[in-house]
Amino acid sequence: MTAPGRRLIGVWVALALLLAMGCAQQAATTQVPDTPEMRDLRRLAQVFYTRISNRRFNSISTFHDPALREFFQSPEAFSDYYADLADALANAHFEYNRPDAVSVEGMEPDGQGGVRMEVLFVGENGKPLRWWRTRVGRLDQWQLSDGRWWIVPGKL
Repeated sequence: MTAPGRRLIGVWVALALLLAMGCAQQAATTQVPDTPEMRDLRRLAQVFYTRISNRRFNSISTFHDPALREFFQSPEAFSDYYADLADALANAHFEYNRPDAVSVEGMEPDGQGGVRMEVLFVGENGKPLRWWRTRVGRLDQWQLSDGRWWIVPGKL
């Protein structure tokens, strides 16, 4: 076998190893205990992320929707989360600033009573002549407080 052929095989083997390591790492981050609190969190997360899919985030009606605000401890917490998400969607050029699909890609306990949730937003690309879809990955923090799960926004 020639030297370029061996290099090509080496590249493919390295790529396969990286892919395998990435899959193993993702599997490790999705391991959360199967407790009643975690089942509640999974249900709540499904409800919340379903509510925000197919919604325009540069719309005042979405901002004032009480169904979205009930997942936050205060109006300020909702405003911080909303502003950060709307900015991320605008910067990723989502068409009409609206994700078509939202999925939870992984969950990981943070060791302090909370869970970090890896979320993927997918939608049509709003830039001209871009037929491919656009996506934004986020890491949302959920915190259990007084028996209820709340979304805790990151600092702006």
